[in-house]
Amino acid sequence: MKQAIFFSLLLFAPIFFTTISAQSPAASPKKSPAKPSPASLAPAPAKPLVPSLPQSPSSDSSGQDIIKILRKAKSFNTLIRLLKTTQIINQVNAQLVTTKNGGLTILAPDDGAFSQLKAGYFNSLDGRQQKELIQFHVFPQYVSSSNFDALSNPVLTLASDSPKGYQINVTAYGNSVNISTGAVNATLTGIVYSDKTLAIYHVDKVLVPLDFSKPKSPAPAPTLANAPKSDKDNSSDEDGDDQGAKKATSGAIKLISVQGTMLMSLGIAFVAAVL
Repeated sequence: MKQAIFFSLLLFAPIFFTTISAQSPAASPKKSPAKPSPASLAPAPAKPLVPSLPQSPSSDSSGQDIIKILRKAKSFNTLIRLLKTTQIINQVNAQLVTTKNGGLTILAPDDGAFSQLKAGYFNSLDGRQQKELIQFHVFPQYVSSSNFDALSNPVLTLASDSPKGYQINVTAYGNSVNISTGAVNATLTGIVYSDKTLAIYHVDKVLVPLDFSKPKSPAPAPTLANAPKSDKDNSSDEDGDDQGAKKATSGAIKLISVQGTMLMSLGIAFVAAVL
């Protein structure tokens, strides 16, 4: 009897342990969290102050023909004409070719910006001022759209003939770049063209230099003692002297005539008395 029970247990033991194993699986070991890589610990790069301005569809890297770029961008016909008539385009092209450390940046007002000027304003300037007005829109260095905040004010232009003249102040904040001349406040509204040495930006106003509106000091008036006499004044003085001499001569003749008459009268009276 005991042997039968023992053999029965041996028969059912594999089934029993198999069931227990299926119902209670061993707990899988916990995985330790992965260590962060050095790259993930590095701080994210700071975003540029001016990440992007509206890009013109004409922007490409086909070449640096400034007139061709402006013509393709459209709405810059007035600026193209003035670049040619003042011959500043020759200076800009020559400087762009020969520059070795910086390139050029052009702030380009469109036709609408020029129409905001008073009628005949550009023609009222002399030849030197016309050239300086166009040169005032060109920086002698390349400035990318994300690097305006790195400029040190005041910014010199091609018109700056001295450290104190024809300067521009640039303020970059967020996606906005403002240009101040002291006489005009303008805003950059988009990129016309940009490569590694040439950048052309669309500006909404013509940048009139503050130097154009400074009053000129009047020339000192000559004093009366040192003022030279005109020919007319000299001739008047000479005429007066002649007339005075004539009057003096006439007076002397009259006096002599009167005295002679009196002497003759006395002589006649004396002779009559003697006789």
